[in-house]
Formats: sequence, structure tokens, C-alpha cells
Amino acid sequence: MHSFHQDIVDDDYVNVSQEVEHQGSTAVHDGYLNYVSSYIDSISEILRPISLKIHDSPELKFEEFIAHETLTKFLKTREGWKVTPSAYGMATAFVAEFDTGREGAVISYNVEYDALTGIGHSCGHNLIAICSIAAALAAASAMSKFSLPGVVLFGTPGEEGGGGKIKLLDAGAYTEHGVDINLISHPGNVPDSALVRTNAYESFTVEYFGKEAHAAASPWEGVNALDGLITGYNALSVLRQQTMPGDIIQGHITHGGSAPNIIHAYSAGVFVVRATTKKRLVVLRRKVVKCFEAGAQASGAELKITPVMAYDDHVPNQVLGGICRTAFNGLGGEIPSAELDLIWGASGASTDQGNVSYAMPSLSLGFKIESEVGPHNPGFAKAARTREAHGAALRAGKALAVTGLEIVGSEDLLRAAREEFEDMLDGGKGEGK
Repeated sequence: MHSFHQDIVDDDYVNVSQEVEHQGSTAVHDGYLNYVSSYIDSISEILRPISLKIHDSPELKFEEFIAHETLTKFLKTREGWKVTPSAYGMATAFVAEFDTGREGAVISYNVEYDALTGIGHSCGHNLIAICSIAAALAAASAMSKFSLPGVVLFGTPGEEGGGGKIKLLDAGAYTEHGVDINLISHPGNVPDSALVRTNAYESFTVEYFGKEAHAAASPWEGVNALDGLITGYNALSVLRQQTMPGDIIQGHITHGGSAPNIIHAYSAGVFVVRATTKKRLVVLRRKVVKCFEAGAQASGAELKITPVMAYDDHVPNQVLGGICRTAFNGLGGEIPSAELDLIWGASGASTDQGNVSYAMPSLSLGFKIESEVGPHNPGFAKAARTREAHGAALRAGKALAVTGLEIVGSEDLLRAAREEFEDMLDGGKGEGK
């Protein structure tokens, strides 16, 4: 199931005067850990109402106007932060920058705040928002104390199917701000993990165009578009017998005809394919398309496939993961060794953070909140509003802040993260069979 493996970071990468080591992971500067922890504790009650306002005012992708206003208005009150609302052509995107004026690496954090149709913040994006805000503010404050370079905070709308981060990447947002690494988090009801991996995915519409005729009087005069779609759909069921463990094929019929007594001239559906890597996704998509082509051949209907959205798999940078794991465990967490962390961090879900991971070293810290159900379930929305979830998000924020500080404070760590990233790009990902 695991189609890749990268070298585990060892402690030789660390070059700081004060270190504390936890569970064999990369050591961290205890001064950073203590400072960040105290700082975030001091702003916890300021961030709580922000989280609740976002949670209680769920907004869909690219319509997050309340969340956008709430976050940017708050950030403008923080000393030293330059805030740009409605950034890069997106009304609900923003950029907040803290520049110490010192040369060096630039760390960045992504903020998410869109909700899901009908079930609100069942993906806990209110928690992602305050986690990243807390991490960025703490890192910025520590940078002034420890004489380190700056940090950038990106407000990334439309994660739920809109690809807001992809739009920012395409607009050059991360490049323009000279970003070296990017950090984010995500809540769940599974064990904590510093090495969250997500699947590559693509969604597309499938349409068949036939010829209408009376199904009883003269069916031979028609071309049944619904038969084409059903044949393709059934072919997918056959294909699933020979797909790889990480392959996922999903779909539903959106237009199955208007009456039972006609040969249907039109049919349509929406389908999604997922795979552990974007390289494998190309192979799986090709197989899926052949199923729909078979439907067209069998029925005589014309086939049209239209891409809707695609996300790359998220490849966690293990240098960053080693730092984050140590910091998180230093705060009371129990993330295991890198090998187990990779297993615990595997997810069949998809996110546009995956595209970020192919543009720069990236890390998504998965943190557990108490919930009987996982994300994209109404029960998870209730869990994302609790005081316990708030505390879990801030602990994750502390770990991400320390991760960023370690990178800007150590040329060796930054170099190691970059080298791992370049090796990943050069080597490619996935089986591609």
C-alpha cells in the first residue's frame, strides 16, 4: 500500500546550542518550544471566539466572506503584520506577512476556512484556521526574540473542491514572497501524525449523446445514451477487481433520462478517481476512460469527458516531519517513530495541499480530536466546536511554530529539507503500473 519511502532524518542535521530530544526524532531547541508554548497559551482565549465565529457561520468555497473579514480584521490588529485582503484575484483569499528585515529562509502557513454543503464545518476548517494563525503569530513573535527572518500566512479559500491553493500557486503567490517551506494541519478522529499523506485525485463529468426514439414503437431508430453510461459504469465494477490497493473509483449518475418509455438521447454522471500518487493516478484514469469508451462503442452514443478538478497527492517532507514530531511529543503527544508515523499518516482523502508539496517542502500535521465519527460527517462538526478540539488545534499550532523556527534557525535543516524535496521530484512517485 505504501508506494514510496524516504530516508529517515537523523539527529546530525541539528546544529543548535540547546536541544531536547524525544522518541528518537530530530531534536528541537528547547527555547523555541517553551517560548512558543507560553505565547500561544496567552492568546488562546483571543483565538477561541474567532474559531467559533467561523464554525457558526459556515460558508462554501470562495464564499467565505465572514471568515475572510474575521481573520483579516484580527490580523490587522497584530503589530508588525502587513495584511492584504482579497489577494491574487480571489475575494476571500488573503496574505499576511511579518518581515523582521533579516535575511534568511521564509516559512509559511496555510489557513483554511471553507465549509461543506449541508453539514457545515464537518471537516474542522475552523480548527485549521486557528492552528495556522496561532503558529504564525507565535513564530513571528519568536523571530523577534531570537533574531530570525520572517513568516508569511496565506489565507487559502476553496479547499473543498475549489483548489484555492492551486490558484495561489498559479498566480505566483508563494514564489513572490520567497517562501521556502509550507506548513498546515488537519483534525481527525485517528491517531496524531506528523507525516500525513493524502491521495491524488481527479473529478470529471461523463456525458453520452445519443438519439431519442420511442422505446416501444421504434426503438431501433434510437441510440441509447443511458445504455452507454450504464455499460461504462458496470465496466468500472469489473475494473475494480484488478486495481491496486490505493486505487479508488467513485461516481454517481446525475442524468439518467426523463421517462421510461423513450430511448434516452442524453445521460451524464460525475466521477472521481484517486490513487496514492499522481503518477499512479494517470494510469488509473486511463483505465477508467477505457471503461467509458467501451460504453460508447457498445451503445453507439457519443462520449464526452470534461475534467473538473485535480489535486496532487500530499508528499510529507520527513525532515520537517522529524522536527514536528519531536516538538509535538515534547508537548505531550505520542506520535511514534517515522516508520509508524508514515503508516498512521496515510489517508485516502485528497487536498490541494498536495499541489503545494510538489512546489516546496510541505508538512501537514494530523491532530486527533474526540469524535465518534470522522470528517465529512455532521457529528464531526459538533466535535470541531468543543473546548477539547480548540486545545488540540493549539497544541498542533505550537508544534508547527517550532517546526518553522527550527528551519529558519538552521541552514543545515533547511538544506536537508530542500535536498529531500529535490530527490522526491527527481525520483518521481508511485508505481505507475
